[in-house]
Amino acid sequence: MAERMDLTRTAPGAWAGFLRVHKAIRDSPLDRTVEELVKIRVSQLNGCAYCVDLHIRDARRLGEPEERMHHLTVWPKSPLYSGAERAALAYAEAVTRREPVDDDLWETLRKHFDEESLGNLVALVSLINAMNLFGVPLNKRPPAPGD
Repeated sequence: MAERMDLTRTAPGAWAGFLRVHKAIRDSPLDRTVEELVKIRVSQLNGCAYCVDLHIRDARRLGEPEERMHHLTVWPKSPLYSGAERAALAYAEAVTRREPVDDDLWETLRKHFDEESLGNLVALVSLINAMNLFGVPLNKRPPAPGD
């Protein structure tokens, strides 16, 4: 099935607003590796193939090892992630699954992230969930091999 709509054409102002939020997060002190791991994992949970593909490509450009990206689906059982990455992934999964963020998780986040980074992590998780809510119903697809 073809992509249903191109928001850059049909809602350019709204799309530009999302891109401004993305740029603000990108310009924040939030670690870029944490940012990309969270984007990949949330996109996996939401079933957005386009976003998984896009963010894996971005993570590769940052030098992220393939093994860590492959382990994201089983990150709680993998030894490949730091405490900060684990806290961010746990938060991202809880929010994406609409589960409560308990005080223990919040305190763990506060141990690993300063206030500004944590605020941007909160914004990032909300943003990537919103972006997935565009990608999935609009039937966005990653490029086919050879494209």
